[in-house]
Amino acid sequence: MATEHGRDPGFDAATALRYAETLVYALAGLLALSLLVVGTVAVIAALKHSMQPGQNWHWAIHLESTVSYMGLFVSRLLAVLVPLFAVTLVGRRVVDDA
Repeated sequence: MATEHGRDPGFDAATALRYAETLVYALAGLLALSLLVVGTVAVIAALKHSMQPGQNWHWAIHLESTVSYMGLFVSRLLAVLVPLFAVTLVGRRVVDDA
C-alpha cells in the first residue's frame, strides 16, 4: 500500500514550496491592490478638494481613515509576507526539484 508509512507520495517539499510561492504571489497582489486603493482615494480627495474648496475637511477625513485602515492592513500583510518570502528563498536553495 502506498500510504502504509503514513506519507502521501504526492505531497513533498517541492509541492509545499510551490504552494508557498503561490501564496507569496497572492499576498503581493493584495499588497499592490491596497496601495492602488490608497492612491485612488488620495487622487479623488485632491480632485474633490480643488472642485469644492469649502468641503476639504470631508474628503480629508475619508483620506485619513483610508490611509489608517490600509496602513493596518499592510502592516499585518507584511508580517506574513516577509517571513513567507524568506522561506521560499531558502526553500529554493534547499529543495532540489524547485
